[in-house]
Amino acid sequence: MSENKSSLILGLAAGAGALAVLTALSRAGRRYDVARKVVLITGGSRGLGLVMAREFAARGARLAIVARDAGELSRAKSDLESTGTEVFAAVCDMTDQSEVESMVSEVGSALGPVDILVNNAGVIQVGPLKVQTQQDFETAMQIHFWAPFYAMQAVLPEMRRRQDGRIINISSIGGKVAVPHLAPYCASKFALSGLSSSMRTELVKENILLTTVYPGLMRTGSHINASFKGQNEKEFALFSLMNGLPLTSISAENAATQIVNATERGDAELVVSVQAKIAAKMFALFPQFTSDILALTDRFLPEEGGIGRGYATGLESTSGVSPSWLTSLLDSASRRNNELKPNESIN
Repeated sequence: MSENKSSLILGLAAGAGALAVLTALSRAGRRYDVARKVVLITGGSRGLGLVMAREFAARGARLAIVARDAGELSRAKSDLESTGTEVFAAVCDMTDQSEVESMVSEVGSALGPVDILVNNAGVIQVGPLKVQTQQDFETAMQIHFWAPFYAMQAVLPEMRRRQDGRIINISSIGGKVAVPHLAPYCASKFALSGLSSSMRTELVKENILLTTVYPGLMRTGSHINASFKGQNEKEFALFSLMNGLPLTSISAENAATQIVNATERGDAELVVSVQAKIAAKMFALFPQFTSDILALTDRFLPEEGGIGRGYATGLESTSGVSPSWLTSLLDSASRRNNELKPNESIN
């Protein structure tokens, strides 16, 4: 009797494996062409969001970009339209579900139903755990978990009706490995990763493929708009160096190309950069060792001090280290990717 049960289990497992392989092979043969597709990008006015918008535009997509700052949106829209791309820009607070629903409806009226949703809007609070507040965690969860959830809920009915769609959730290597001095950011990105993975498994049967993206350090130029707490100048200097040096980071353009390629393939997940892939593999294979290394690293990072639980932007936290020739690639990305307002400059 036990042998029959074992045979049945093995047979079911083999059948499931064969089905998975056949499904993967059939999907691999149907590359999703983004040309003329309606792509909605949250946080699309600057940084990685704008760079992804440029990449989608280069492949013939029709764009809807969303952000909270009307001035940023106007500049980004002009940037994208200069290449002949059709662009709809909407001011929206992604943490307000009713605003999100209204915005998706406006996009549908202007361009048609959303084919590809890219949840990219984000915040980052840098500083030791002692200066991070409950509000910091709540803010990170609102933007990194609830905002993507609201957006997905808004676009899914139409995707389900058509039995077609793509959703791209931009998590972070901080959604796989808990990085010191980024507790609210990592906690919320881990939450987004879990949401993305669980939703993908149930949406595949409806031909809606969800890709979770785990970028490592990138030269987007967004460092100047991040929030720094505690000894903010030291935190900003370290953050800028790690994000700006070619040995530890990749260009936003490289990342955007990989993300759009993964969208066309319908990948379950994408880890961007060799450094991020190594970190993810190390944590998966050797969690205790990796955790010990991160704990040791934390001992060398700045203590709370400074402005304590207050915060300053990167642009308010400059020093002799950043900006400097060491961060020149990162600073030029800030100028190129609409991170600076017209009256701002990096000293």
